Amino acid sequence: MSTTWKSSNEKSTNQKFAKQETNTTISGTTLSSWSRQQKIAMIASFAILGLLLAVAACSKQSANPAPVGVSSPIPALATPAPTPLQMAATTPPTSLVATTTPTKKTPKKRPANVTYNDTNSGISFLYPRKAQLTAGDKMQPELTAVGEVPMNFAQTGGIAVAAVALPGNSYPGTDFASAFFNVNINRNVSEQECSRFAFLDIRDSDAEPIDAEKVKVGSTEMETTSNFFASAAKQAETQYYHSYANGACYEYVLGLGTQGFTTEGNLKHVDRDQVFAKLEQILATVKINPVEQEQVAEAPTSGLAGGKE
Repeated sequence: MSTTWKSSNEKSTNQKFAKQETNTTISGTTLSSWSRQQKIAMIASFAILGLLLAVAACSKQSANPAPVGVSSPIPALATPAPTPLQMAATTPPTSLVATTTPTKKTPKKRPANVTYNDTNSGISFLYPRKAQLTAGDKMQPELTAVGEVPMNFAQTGGIAVAAVALPGNSYPGTDFASAFFNVNINRNVSEQECSRFAFLDIRDSDAEPIDAEKVKVGSTEMETTSNFFASAAKQAETQYYHSYANGACYEYVLGLGTQGFTTEGNLKHVDRDQVFAKLEQILATVKINPVEQEQVAEAPTSGLAGGKE
């Protein structure tokens, strides 16, 4: 019986092991079969997922520009130089500019005064541009419209250098006839004799001569005297100034001529002080430059030595 029980137990044990083996085989077979299906499904799922991600990425790339890293700065875009065609299109033609914006020429204003300069005597002065200037041999004896104006040197040998006459219409509506500024020179007179005159002022009430007066014109000291002449047809008043330089005596004559007592019409007397003040402005501009004494002795030969500018 023990053998039988043993056999029965072994058989039972063998059956149990066989059953376990069978179950194990079935289970291994089933597990192995499920893993292959799972792998196929997983691979398919990954493939589909990858395709979907690729499609989504492509659509996103087309909708939005690629992002740029913050660490890399965006380079500045260089402005392209304009092409010749663009420059030609934007630049207006030169002829069009010239016609639309014409240049205005400002007239040059001429100075009111003119400089006279004589290289022989070294004398220069300013006078009004509208005045008449004569010099040297072209000086006219009747330029003053009151007759010839005599020189007033203590010795003979005087030479006329220049004469300036104001326009005859300088004082309209008055008895004004002429006004002049004359320059004479005499090398035969010493410095002491230059302070004297050939004739003196006799306008004193007692008809006594009046001695010359010393005055200062600018920076130059001069001696002066005056003379007056009157008739029924004309009147003339002159003022003489003497100065010594370059070994010669320089004489400046300021004169005013008016119409006489028989003048018809209601003419006013010209303001004599105003006229002489204008002539004295010319005298105040006189300058004498150093020259050789031989040149001073020579008479000026040119009509306008340094004439109008």
